[in-house]
Amino acid sequence: MKRHICIFTGALLLAISTNAADMMSVQVKTTAVRDTPSFIGKAIATLSYGDRIEVSETQGVWARVKTPGGATGWTHTSALTTERIVLKSGRQTAQTRASSDELALAGKGFNSDVEAEFKKSHRNMDFTWIDKMEKIKIPSCEMESFLQEGGVTPQKGGAR
Repeated sequence: MKRHICIFTGALLLAISTNAADMMSVQVKTTAVRDTPSFIGKAIATLSYGDRIEVSETQGVWARVKTPGGATGWTHTSALTTERIVLKSGRQTAQTRASSDELALAGKGFNSDVEAEFKKSHRNMDFTWIDKMEKIKIPSCEMESFLQEGGVTPQKGGAR
């Protein structure tokens, strides 16, 4: 009986230690790995579609990840999937499910269908400047400078 308990306990400890870090795949074209679990955290690495990463913990909607290059930081869980993404060679390029921008908008309840319906029901509105603003891309170094000048510093460890 004691032998069975020892074997069971050993198997249980092995299962716990092997599941300490889960492997996930990146399901968006690209996503940032940040030094804190926050969108205003400094970007320290970039992950690409199909990258397999190790997730050691989660904090709300943020996952602490280890990149294929060995960097450790945080990325938003909406960019990840438990499915293994395999890129195949052939005539077609691999299709991404959604861009990180689309996922961010979807998280807010906004997508291309909602936008089209809104424009349809507000035909008298001019969306020219909104369309132009959507195309603006701010480099992370400029964003960091802006935040520092404004005295905005993300909390280490994220929201509690």
